[in-house]
Parts: sequence; structure tokens; C-alpha cells
Amino acid sequence: MRRQDLEAMDFEELWLLHEELTKILAEKITAEKRELEKRLAQLNQPDQLGGAESGATEAGTGQPPRRKYPKVVPKYFNPLQPTETWSGRGKQPRWLVAALQSGHTLEEFKIPENGKSSERNAGGREHS
Repeated sequence: MRRQDLEAMDFEELWLLHEELTKILAEKITAEKRELEKRLAQLNQPDQLGGAESGATEAGTGQPPRRKYPKVVPKYFNPLQPTETWSGRGKQPRWLVAALQSGHTLEEFKIPENGKSSERNAGGREHS
């Protein structure tokens, strides 16, 4: 359709054309969406079938899974709530931040060791 034809049309005809185009576009968008969802389902199918194999790669990146690290032993505890502990890694817990701001030192919250410090350091190896 040429531009002159469109300009020659009156408002009602243009509006009907607009509604027709909107309807056709909506149908095409829906069909395209269905087609893409089918393709996505086909791509996801091997992951579901090979459940044991999918654990070998991390989210399909082709990288080996992350190494499992040993559990970190807590080094600090909350005297008001002894079940609350902190390993000394990552962000400090709120109870420790509040205590440090009120004038306490980190050493006051240290869990006493039983003379096994050399066994607990990196991987059980002693460093000299």
C-alpha cells in the first residue's frame, strides 16, 4: 500500500486498518512466542533426562563443579546467646558489630581452643 493511498483514506477506514493490523500482529506475536517456547522446551529436555550428568557441569557453563570445602569451625561466640557463633569469615554478625561499637574487643568473644590449632589450619597441614 502506498503512502498516498493511506493519506487519501478517511479516519474510519484508517482506524479499521489499524485494528486489523493490531489483530494480525497480536496473532503473529502469539505464534512466535509459542514457537520459541517449543524450542526452549527442546533445549531444556536433555538436562531433565540426564539428571546425573547435569551435576557434572555447573548450570551448563562447561565448567567443572566447585570444589567442596571443609566446614569452617567457629572462632567467636556471643556470650549472651552462646548458640550464635561466627567463623571469622565474611561479614561480622550484628551482635558482634554492636558489641564492638560499645567498646568490647574481638578477643573477648574468642572461643577457647583445646590446643589443636595446628590441626585445624588450611587443610590440616602445618605451615612454618
